[in-house]
Amino acid sequence: MCFAIFKAVQVMCGMKTRRRLENRNIRKITKMAGGASYGLTLPIEFVRKLGWRERQKVVVSLRGKVISIKDWKK
Repeated sequence: MCFAIFKAVQVMCGMKTRRRLENRNIRKITKMAGGASYGLTLPIEFVRKLGWRERQKVVVSLRGKVISIKDWKK
């Protein structure tokens, strides 16, 4: 009963709820300022596992219908 009331309050107040585990890796594509490019957020678990840092250079390539993001190497 209390959970149903809390859920209703969250919806009425516009509070965000946590994603379900199976939906955690579903992301939306957003248009960046200027409209010339698009962006999306990467799950923090992926970034940590790869050892990537903020502002790090990466190589983005298109293979058929798959986008590949790799670490940039000199």
